[in-house]
Amino acid sequence: MTSHLDGNVLAGALSELTGSDPTDTMSQCLSCDDVSPLAAELVFGNPDAWVVRCRHCDDVLLVVVHRDTTTVVTLDGVRWWTELG
Repeated sequence: MTSHLDGNVLAGALSELTGSDPTDTMSQCLSCDDVSPLAAELVFGNPDAWVVRCRHCDDVLLVVVHRDTTTVVTLDGVRWWTELG
């Protein structure tokens, strides 16, 4: 299995979008209903493309893709996310 990082690796990339540190935001997995902070999730990839998986069921919660000056975030596996900032 590929090694992973924790959600803290996304602090810089997502704070550029939100203006605050997102690692303590809470979200709920759409698949298993687990609720946890972004910092506790499993993150795979590199600075250009990150896949965030649920720490409990391993389903994809969100994807962060950075290309040139554009960053796209999908939250397809998240039921809800607390307010950033």
